Amino acid sequence: MVLTSNSVFDRISASVRELPVANGRKFAFHAMGTVCQITFATGSRVAADQFKSAAVRWVADFESKYSRFIPESLIGRINSAAGKSWVEVDDETDQLFSLCHELHFMTRGAFDPTALPLIELWNWKANPPALPTDAAIEAARQLVGWKQVQRRNGAVFLPRAGMKLDLGGIGKEYAVDRVAYLAAQHGIESVLVDFGQDIRAQGKPVGKPAWHIGLEDPQRPGKCWAGVTAKDMAVATSGDYLRNFQVAGRRYGHIIDPRTGHPVHNGCRAVSVLAPTCTVAGVLSTTAFILGPQEGLNLIGSYLGAEGAITTNHSRHQTRRFHEYVTR
Repeated sequence: MVLTSNSVFDRISASVRELPVANGRKFAFHAMGTVCQITFATGSRVAADQFKSAAVRWVADFESKYSRFIPESLIGRINSAAGKSWVEVDDETDQLFSLCHELHFMTRGAFDPTALPLIELWNWKANPPALPTDAAIEAARQLVGWKQVQRRNGAVFLPRAGMKLDLGGIGKEYAVDRVAYLAAQHGIESVLVDFGQDIRAQGKPVGKPAWHIGLEDPQRPGKCWAGVTAKDMAVATSGDYLRNFQVAGRRYGHIIDPRTGHPVHNGCRAVSVLAPTCTVAGVLSTTAFILGPQEGLNLIGSYLGAEGAITTNHSRHQTRRFHEYVTR
């Protein structure tokens, strides 16, 4: 694990670059399969440099531990041991799995960290794209279900060979929250952590009342349909307008409904959620996308401190107070 962590750290460190920004510091790097950017203000150059180093190291350790793409990672070892043996986990992982359990219950099963067999089956990157058979979908569905995961203090077991965990629906968002907390530990009160459009905004930028975050228009990728002001909150967006494939004129997105085994096909194009933490915002945005406009809005509105907007093929739906955060 140490060797893996060091190799990931070396890869991420090599990608770090400083970016110009007024009244502060901004740096970017590539990790967890996306572009990560951190903007912050501090009066101490020493504190800024220490935070920058600590943030890169923390993200590297996190990716090394929880990436499903690294066979030696904890997630890789848990998946390899499926149907064979228990795997020991530490307190942090226990807490993360407990959070998964709570969110699985809250979303009525729409959020499911065991959905990887289905995600792999519906490979949107395949060239040429191909649709899985009904038999293959049903076989994969038998391997999906968070309730099947067995846990005890300090250990986890996937009881069926072929079961696999994937923290892609929560991991990056959890990392955003932890890096924002890391900034606070270094005395930095003003920070914007943006890992692939999963964002946590703490404090406010110098000379401004809040952070301004653009919301990408799924009909015109690269352009924003609006922006929101954020202070001491998180913003996350889920959508399938960039990652999808077409077969026989029908479009199939990368977001899978674990309850049906099929890609979501309810007219949703993107969901943006504001919430107290990025972890919650990310899960709510993805789950609302799966549930569809009406059920999705109900879910977002039921969570204290959360607001959201759902863009469909023909309209946009918002929770009651979402407009209070919007700036054109």
